[in-house]
Amino acid sequence: MFDFRLQVFQTVAKRLNFTKAAAELYITQPAVTKHIHELEREFRVKLFDRSGARIKITAAGKILLHHVEQIFAMYRNMEFEMNQLSQKHEGKLRLGGSTTIAQYVLPPVLAGFHQKFPDVQITLTTGNTEEIENALKNNEIDLGIIEGHSKNSSIKYFEFIKDEIVLVTSVSNPLAKKGMIQIKDLKNIPLLMREPGSGTLEVIAHELKKIGLNLHDLKIEMQLASTESMKSYLFHSGCMAFLSVHSILSELKRNEFQIIDIKGMNIERFFYFIQLHGQSEALPELFMKFASRYNFR
Repeated sequence: MFDFRLQVFQTVAKRLNFTKAAAELYITQPAVTKHIHELEREFRVKLFDRSGARIKITAAGKILLHHVEQIFAMYRNMEFEMNQLSQKHEGKLRLGGSTTIAQYVLPPVLAGFHQKFPDVQITLTTGNTEEIENALKNNEIDLGIIEGHSKNSSIKYFEFIKDEIVLVTSVSNPLAKKGMIQIKDLKNIPLLMREPGSGTLEVIAHELKKIGLNLHDLKIEMQLASTESMKSYLFHSGCMAFLSVHSILSELKRNEFQIIDIKGMNIERFFYFIQLHGQSEALPELFMKFASRYNFR
């Protein structure tokens, strides 16, 4: 029902790679290029800057992306609402959420879902990413929402929402005034980290590898098994910690925490829905559709 060119544009903007966008959309790379060129001619602006194999979205492209995402959200909402008019949903849905998602992302979604589908009974199991994947494989849950992406061959992964992991400290820490550090400074700063098996730790380790560091190079003061305990620890120490930006929104609003930018390092990731291959049930599909259209702003 919508302009396929806009879907091509959104996919390229998300992947910043024409080849990956073509593979995701099951079309050829020349076809991707053609659709982008058509949009650029129509709007008389450049949407991407190209330098060899690398591309970068332009300011005009960012404006278009903002509107495209709003348009697609409206289509999803329309499709979802219309489909529900002729359906009745009831039963039990067993969800599993990794710690950050279960604590900071899912509660408003669950409340909204319950209001719309009061006859669906939901239970939520919480654990780190590894534990939620195991719960899915052991048939203890019907649908998982996780922070990491381990590429387990028995599991299907679907993008949910984007997250950013940021380096954060209490505003009382003298280093908070700097606002930015160099990558080499990471080796000398006392850090809190999540426990082994955590999706957050997995992502951090992956990003450190890109810049020639590993976890053993860092000055890790302690590893804790929950974000809340890490946040509380920060208030009573000169440590810094890598945390999901979703988990510190309240502290940022109250001016209790300060984000410390790391020059040359940006840690973005997606939260993922997970299901077993071959698994296709109505209630998990319903919840994924509802959560995907939820307005987190």
